[in-house]
Amino acid sequence: MASHKRISFQVVRDEVKRRIESRIWPQGSLLPTETQLAEEFNCARATVNRALRELADQGFVERKRKSGTRVTKEPQRQAKLEISLARQAVEKQNSVYRYSLVERNIVYSPGWLASQLDVEPNARILQVVCMHYADNRPFQLEERWINIETVPEVEHADLNVRGPNEWLLHAAPFTEAEISFSAISADGRLAEFMGTTTGTSMIQLERTTWKDGQPITFARMTHHPSYCIRSRY
Repeated sequence: MASHKRISFQVVRDEVKRRIESRIWPQGSLLPTETQLAEEFNCARATVNRALRELADQGFVERKRKSGTRVTKEPQRQAKLEISLARQAVEKQNSVYRYSLVERNIVYSPGWLASQLDVEPNARILQVVCMHYADNRPFQLEERWINIETVPEVEHADLNVRGPNEWLLHAAPFTEAEISFSAISADGRLAEFMGTTTGTSMIQLERTTWKDGQPITFARMTHHPSYCIRSRY
């Protein structure tokens, strides 16, 4: 087997950036696919993926699943938002963290989840509901649906001590994610979990993740009313 010189993601990133700035790839143009760029640079597709992710973070390109990567038409300054594990967020505020598994079931994906994850109808899904506490006060309710076909080992994983988010980050780290935030009013079920009253305003985060194009999980995290999100330019 022929040996190849290893190309770093920085080399790929800087060359793609140079082509954008020199208008070889003008604003709004579609870049070659990751596979095509990997062949051109004689490197792994993962190397190209990381280079393009950095350029997306810097505002040079826009990446969309199934639509490819395009040069940004109107570059904007990007704010970096760090999404911490519940354990990290609790310990960062100098509180004692506690985790509790509430429910764990194997289900067949309902229509809304099949659409969200882009899986076959009635795909086998591990559904998990768990609570995260700060000093024994409700901090976050986590509801998660994991695609067993992509991560088959999760079906028998021990999630009694470590939460599904932590387990997935070690066993099946994602390569792509889509995140949305919403302001919601607590219904009776949420109010009971979070130790508050019906109608209380809360922040809810929804996140879908993929690994090399294969859907991993859809998660819905609802936070206590005191939760605050910060970002930095």
